[in-house]
Amino acid sequence: MGRSPVNTAPPPAAAAVKTLADPDTPFAVVDVHKALRNIERLADRVDRLGVTLRPHIKTAKSLDVAGLMHGGAPCPVTVSTLAEAEAFADGGYTDITYAVGIEPHKLPRVVALLRRGVTLRVLLDSREQAAFVTGAAREAGLAIPAQIEIDCDGHRGGLKTDAPELTEVGRILHEAGCLDGVLTHAGESYFAYTLEDQRLAAKNERDTAVTAAQRLRSVGLPVRTVSVGSTPTAFAVEDLTGVTELRAGNYVFFDLVMAGLAVCGVQDLALSVVVTVIGHRPEYGWIVTDGGWMAMSRDRGTAVQAQDQGYGLVLDLAGDPVPNLIMSAASQEHGTLTTRDGGVLPDLPIGTRLRILPNHACATAAQHAGYHVIDSARPTGAVPVIQANWSRVTGW
Repeated sequence: MGRSPVNTAPPPAAAAVKTLADPDTPFAVVDVHKALRNIERLADRVDRLGVTLRPHIKTAKSLDVAGLMHGGAPCPVTVSTLAEAEAFADGGYTDITYAVGIEPHKLPRVVALLRRGVTLRVLLDSREQAAFVTGAAREAGLAIPAQIEIDCDGHRGGLKTDAPELTEVGRILHEAGCLDGVLTHAGESYFAYTLEDQRLAAKNERDTAVTAAQRLRSVGLPVRTVSVGSTPTAFAVEDLTGVTELRAGNYVFFDLVMAGLAVCGVQDLALSVVVTVIGHRPEYGWIVTDGGWMAMSRDRGTAVQAQDQGYGLVLDLAGDPVPNLIMSAASQEHGTLTTRDGGVLPDLPIGTRLRILPNHACATAAQHAGYHVIDSARPTGAVPVIQANWSRVTGW
């Protein structure tokens, strides 16, 4: 499955070359080489499993990042907002799953996308939602493809496989020509700390989705799509018999939570945030930066893992770890760096730029309007050159 990156050729000689030392901080950085490597890793795995990969673009929310997949051609995608669906439809994507429970006020936007020729699937888990989706479909004179959310681990929404409503909801949708299939997400896999636990979560995710599909089929209801996926289970699953597609999103950038689960290594993290040292409080053992939770988010996902990374792991501007240093605290626009063990702080004068690896790539990316792109496969010295600037979709 060939994939080629968006053009990241260096700027023309006549233009001023910008590096990570130039933009005002804080700002988000994507290493295109690492992102491509992560993309290839899952694509190769999904090819071997024999299912369709439907990447969840909620992490990057970027047409440029999505362009790294499938040789730059539009591919099936999952979105978390209708703003993403609309932006990707404008970019030529026509096979989209909106994987958040639908509500009535959003249906006119769904219908508008369907009228444009976009196959946009909605998600639901109740008779009430099925009724207003099918009502809107009949009023519009078109089918609104819908997937029934299945609860595989109690993480969020969804129906249990033995819920009486499952077949009732399926029948309501089918009678209006709207039943597409079932979808589940192993959200609790983010707390599966061993490979065996991740394998068990992946097996349960698959078995639950397949069981739900079989139950619907047993009462004569057609099920075209059986959709599963999360980043931890995507890399742990060994058998997807009965499944038609796999969804994952975090894997493009990865983050410290995924590294803490050993789904990836710290060296695989493609997203970082550049900050600047603005002060020192030696009496407290602090180095202060201009990147607080508005730059990194408040996510503290590693706090429940074996190694707490605070608000992020500190690198120098070239991308090498600064030994023993983490972002341990954050206020709105200030980040506090400390050593893990309370030892001697490194000598980082005011004006020093650093990169912070995030706990949760989705949350950190959401704090920024776009990405400055570097390519670690093309080293350019101690300060990486900015190869491109990529925008991201915002809003809902």
